[in-house]
Amino acid sequence: MKKTELPRWATGFVLPVLNLMSALLVAALVIHLLGESPSESLRILVDSAILDPEGLAYTLFYASTFIFAGLAVSIAMQAGLFNIGAEGQMYIGGLGLTWAVLALDAHLPGILMIPLAMIGAAVFGALWAFIPGYLQAKRGSHVVVTTIMFNFIAANVMNWLILKLIPEGQQNPASRVFADSAALPLLNKVLPVLGDAPLNISFILAIVALVIYGVVVWRSSWGYQLRATGLNAHAAHYAGVKISRTIIVTMLVSGALAGLGAVNSVMGSTHYLSLNFPAGAGFVGIAIALMGRQHPVGIFLSSVLFGALIQGGFDLSLEKPNIPQETFIFIQGLIILFCGAMENFYAPAILKLINVTRTTKEA
Repeated sequence: MKKTELPRWATGFVLPVLNLMSALLVAALVIHLLGESPSESLRILVDSAILDPEGLAYTLFYASTFIFAGLAVSIAMQAGLFNIGAEGQMYIGGLGLTWAVLALDAHLPGILMIPLAMIGAAVFGALWAFIPGYLQAKRGSHVVVTTIMFNFIAANVMNWLILKLIPEGQQNPASRVFADSAALPLLNKVLPVLGDAPLNISFILAIVALVIYGVVVWRSSWGYQLRATGLNAHAAHYAGVKISRTIIVTMLVSGALAGLGAVNSVMGSTHYLSLNFPAGAGFVGIAIALMGRQHPVGIFLSSVLFGALIQGGFDLSLEKPNIPQETFIFIQGLIILFCGAMENFYAPAILKLINVTRTTKEA
């Protein structure tokens, strides 16, 4: 009997790998057209982003933010919601943690200040996602449209508030520098081989978040309701799942995760709130969720890949002036294209190959 659907190993592993390879092949062609060797460029990128310990630390530093962004998008996808507002929720999360830090960093030790700032980031991110979730659940407004609009609103809120946070006499659009009590501990204090990279404990927190996400989604009753809503909301409703409540709670959790994505860069690196600090990480989270198939392992590997593209791409553009830094934004776009819009491009061929192999074995 012929299969009509791909097995899980094909959709979870083979398709993402083929899509990624397709994106990298197109990227290699572009690098060749720029007059550089694709193989040499790949070697430089891998050496800089993976094999060099300090470079790997930078890769994991970038990946820490991407993990939270990918989780924010993924948990919404589990409920059939496409949260494109992670960028805006990260903006507002950054404002939440900054509000907590500026108010309390002169009075509290780090053991209290850091958790409070993280709570501020999560709460503000959750509240920013609550409104689109409520509108989807109670008014039928599509979450894609509302979250896109809320990205623009968040950016303008940041533009307005950052002017009020600039210290007197300073022209840089940023808040004052946080006190030492609000700085996340760096991992190079334990592992000096990591050099001067700003890799901090938010990477460990991101790994913990991945584990919790996996347990909650696949090993809890709420996770079952979440996935049931995403697979068939009408059937889930007749099975007793409260769809409206599930949508709202899911968006709250999604926004909280996106808000926590601000912690890594603001408290772990710059130690002040700056304009445009997310740098597109919320949008990268969409690609990570799609490429990682909303699975913890896939999210982690995808985040590391995008972190490596940033770190390796920076060094590669220094060594190869013909390859501008913008090339890697283009490569990110290719990955989004192949893993998103064209994610099932190879599915018919793989299904046909599986059926042919199966028929041959049966004969």
